[in-house]
Amino acid sequence: MNRPLCIDLFCGLGGWTAGFLAEGYECIGFDIERHVYGADRYPAQLVLQDVRTLDGAQFKDATIIVASSPCQEFSYRAMPWKRAKALGPPLLGMELFAQAGRIQREACAAAGRYIPMVQENVRGAQPWVGRARWHHGSYYLWGDVPALMPLGRATKTVGHINKRDGHSSTRHLTNQLEHDSIKVGGDWFNDRRPGTICAHGSKSPARKAASARIAKIPLMLAQHIAHVYRPERRAEVA
Repeated sequence: MNRPLCIDLFCGLGGWTAGFLAEGYECIGFDIERHVYGADRYPAQLVLQDVRTLDGAQFKDATIIVASSPCQEFSYRAMPWKRAKALGPPLLGMELFAQAGRIQREACAAAGRYIPMVQENVRGAQPWVGRARWHHGSYYLWGDVPALMPLGRATKTVGHINKRDGHSSTRHLTNQLEHDSIKVGGDWFNDRRPGTICAHGSKSPARKAASARIAKIPLMLAQHIAHVYRPERRAEVA
């Protein structure tokens, strides 16, 4: 039985994918590395490949493309520091954000039909990539965002992590829609107390694990968008 296909770019631990799997989609994720942190790992087929090298034509059978390109450059430049404000344009962040649009255009051309795309990033990306169409707390969305979206606030927090395994000691890393937190805040850059993310080196396993968990799209948000774009629902609307 054919299932709708979701292509998840910069997939990480699969926040987008989890919602689409719950709606019965087949999902294929693309990332430059395999994220495995204890029981947390990408939950579907994973392709290890730089998104910049992908040919969008291979996704001509996709139902939808979703993406969450890296936000670090955007987030840092949004900080109220002289050093951050003195930096030039976030060239890598802008390039990676634009790759999703390129891939969508190539997929549409190969398919001979329009393939929707929804891309998530941070508020600080807006000066560089254009105004987001909608946001849910600190989750900012561009592209084919559905007209009706769930109410409430969804945010990401840094919080504190366990030095040994990277697990959060706060409730916020669950990324549920009803939780209040901040996607990238003071703790991320400033707090070097034992047990906080910044206390670890930028490439430490604990920090990478916490960062990957923080970056996950909330299940309810991803599932709502997946539900809207199911082929049978779109046919009903049309």
